[in-house]
Amino acid sequence: MTNKMLTLAENHSNDCSSAAYINTMSRYAAIKEEEAQKCKDELLVLWTDFFKPQHLESIPDLHDTFWQAAKLCSACKVEVSAEHAQELMDAIENIHNMFWNVKGRSEITWIRAS
Repeated sequence: MTNKMLTLAENHSNDCSSAAYINTMSRYAAIKEEEAQKCKDELLVLWTDFFKPQHLESIPDLHDTFWQAAKLCSACKVEVSAEHAQELMDAIENIHNMFWNVKGRSEITWIRAS
C-alpha cells in the first residue's frame, strides 16, 4: 500500500484535491494501517506464544528482533515511508527464518509478494 500511495501521489501531483484522488488515497491509507496492525498483532502472538526462553540460546537477538519489527509496524501505520516498509519486510523475513530454523525446517523459503 505504501508503494501504491507514493505512486498515486506522484501521478496526481497537480490534482491532489480531486474526489477520486482523496477517495483512493483514503482507501489505501486505511488498508495500510489495518495491515500494519494485523502484522503487529501476529508478531506479538508469535513472540509471546511460540518462542520460549530456551530459544534465546540459539537466537540471542530474538527479543530485539521482534521489538524492532513491532516498532516498524507502528511506523508503517503512521507514515508513508518506502524505507520503513522495506525494513519491515526484511525484519519479517528474518523472523520467518528464525521460526522455521527453530522448527528444524530451514528449507522453507521466504516468498515476497511485492
